[in-house]
Amino acid sequence: MSSTPDGLRPDAAPAWLKPLVDNLDGVPRAYRRRVPPDVLATIVEANNQAAQAGARRDAAVLVLFSGPPDAPPGTLPDDADLLVTVRASTLRHHAGQAAFPGGATDPEDTGPVSTAFREATEETGIDTGRLYPLATLERMFIPPSGFHVVPVLAYSPDPGPVAVVDESETAVVARVPVRAFVNPENRLMVYRDANTSRFAGPAFLLNEMLVWGFTGQVISAILDVAGWAKPWNTDDVRELDAAMALVGHENGYGEAHRGTGI
Repeated sequence: MSSTPDGLRPDAAPAWLKPLVDNLDGVPRAYRRRVPPDVLATIVEANNQAAQAGARRDAAVLVLFSGPPDAPPGTLPDDADLLVTVRASTLRHHAGQAAFPGGATDPEDTGPVSTAFREATEETGIDTGRLYPLATLERMFIPPSGFHVVPVLAYSPDPGPVAVVDESETAVVARVPVRAFVNPENRLMVYRDANTSRFAGPAFLLNEMLVWGFTGQVISAILDVAGWAKPWNTDDVRELDAAMALVGHENGYGEAHRGTGI
C-alpha cells in the first residue's frame, strides 16, 4: 500500500468504505444542509471573530470504522462498527456528551492524524498501530468551545480492545455497530434550549448514550454520503434533557456495545 505525504492511506479502505472515502467532499455539504441559514451565518461570524482575535484553537477527532476487509462493495457488513466515547460529566466543555475520540492539538503533534491518534490512545487505550488513516475531512468550527476540528477518517480490520483510560475525562468507550446508527428507530432530532434557539439537529438514541450535536451531525452526514441512510422520522423532535432521560430505556437498539468501558 502507498501513502500520501501526510501519511494518509486511502487505498487501505475496504470496498464497503470506498463510497465514503471517494466522496468525502460531500460530508461538509450534507452537514450544512441540516443547519438553518441563520444558524450557519452565526457560526461563520463566530469563526471569523475567533480568527481575527487570534483565538483559533486547532483540534482533531478520530472517526474510526472497523469491520471485515473483504466484504463486497455496495454492502454494509453486519459487524462494521464506529468508535464513540462519552465525555465525563465534570469536563468544562461538552460534559457528558457523546463524541469521537479527540482533542486539542499539542505543540509536538505533526498534524491532524497525529493529534487524533494521540488523543484516541489517551482516551481509549487503542493501539494506533492497528489503524489506517484514510483521509481528513474539511476543518469545522465548533462553537462555543472555539475549536477548529479536523475529523480524521480511519479504518481497522481489528482495532483490538478499547476501554476507559481516565474516568475524569471519559465515561464510556464503545465500538457501536454502524447498523445501530442506520436503524431508523434510533434516530430523532434534538434541540438544546427552546429559549435561545429552536434549531434541532440529527441525533441517535442508543442504549448507553445519546449522540447529538457536532458528532450526531457528522455521523448523519456520513450515513447520507456513504449511501447507508434509511428514511427516518425527522418530525420526532425532542428537547435535549427529555431525550437524555430516555438513555438506558428500551429502544430499537437493544444489543450490548462491543468493548464498552463500563
